[in-house]
Amino acid sequence: MDKIRIRGGRALRGSLPISGAKNATLPLMAASLLTDGTLALANVPHLADIATMASLLAQHGVGIGIDGVAPNGGHAGRVMTLRAADITNTTAPYDLVRKMRASVLVLGPLLARAGRARVSLPGGCAIGTRPVDLHIKGMERLGARIELTGGYIEASAPHGLVGAEIIFPTVSVGATENLLMAATLARGDTVLVNAAREPEIVDLARCLVAMGAEIEGAGTDRIRVRGVDRLHGTGHEVIPDRIETGTYMMAVAITDGDVELVGARLELVGAVADALAPAGVTTEATPRGLHVRRTNGPLAGIDVMTEPFPGFPTDLQAQLMALMTTARGAAMITETIFENRFMHVPELCRMGANINVHHATALVRGVPRLTGAPVMATDLRASVSLVLAGLAAEGETILNRVYHLDRGYERLEEKLAACGAEVERIRSP
Repeated sequence: MDKIRIRGGRALRGSLPISGAKNATLPLMAASLLTDGTLALANVPHLADIATMASLLAQHGVGIGIDGVAPNGGHAGRVMTLRAADITNTTAPYDLVRKMRASVLVLGPLLARAGRARVSLPGGCAIGTRPVDLHIKGMERLGARIELTGGYIEASAPHGLVGAEIIFPTVSVGATENLLMAATLARGDTVLVNAAREPEIVDLARCLVAMGAEIEGAGTDRIRVRGVDRLHGTGHEVIPDRIETGTYMMAVAITDGDVELVGARLELVGAVADALAPAGVTTEATPRGLHVRRTNGPLAGIDVMTEPFPGFPTDLQAQLMALMTTARGAAMITETIFENRFMHVPELCRMGANINVHHATALVRGVPRLTGAPVMATDLRASVSLVLAGLAAEGETILNRVYHLDRGYERLEEKLAACGAEVERIRSP
């Protein structure tokens, strides 16, 4: 199993490319099931989760091709073509779905186009229960018959889906995406109330409209979809990854660096930039992306609460905590989205961090220095928080379970090394 070795204490300087958004690409790939035409997605990142979704779609009968690489030799410029001329299989098996929660996003497209779906209950990161009940109840509102048997969602709509008003009791990005896709081929109008507003949903809606869907209100908490008879293929460029952007913003800050994040967009990370400003981090838009640096002197502790977009993202909570371990004073970080999302705390404490957790709140008292140590990743975002801590720590940090990192960060060690970090991947024999 691969490991990553980091020798800390080097400031990041230069430019760093931001890849396409993983969390936007996955539902866009699932949307290929809605049409027999070709969907061409540009700016697709090279990640384990993308490969998992490609494998899942292939066994549904989707033909997939990859073409193109970025000028710097990476994969950020890849174009993925997907064509579901015929859906040959409507079962999403456990062996694939257990690897990634986003696999459940095939449920809506399969139901809408094929009239049936058999989807394993999902797995993914161990950060709480994260149930799929909102997906299921929403599909039932659209007229699907659903049973849970043997660990599978057995869904059928032999006469097609029918538009309805669906009120989400809590904001759910995945359920909004799944119901949005299903509603495009339902008869009549569907209204999604208390819908998630994330940029990835806006990106999905933009692609679906280009495919012939009729959608209004994406980016607000009320989305209206007028069902159409069929969708067609299109070309679409995936938005830059705001979570990767925020992660590297904090990597620059924790090392007292000065970096331009090429391809990043400020409107996607506004809450992050606003939160980091009083901590002493300056973020400025440039013609190519974002320029990030320390404002003046040491970091200051700040208080942050995770919230649905446009609030501070839960997927950047662990990275912020790593940053705050090196700040002057105290910081309070409150997690409101997922339970069990403080599993990185013991590992950060192994490196000398001073963190106390009480229920959903972590009190972080900055320390003069972190010390390198062997650490273990527990989930995707926790893993990269340990990388950030390693960049600032004295001595050597060895990160185990790198497969978590590979699910969401494209060529992380290469990008950091190009900006001066002393980081390398140790390949397993």
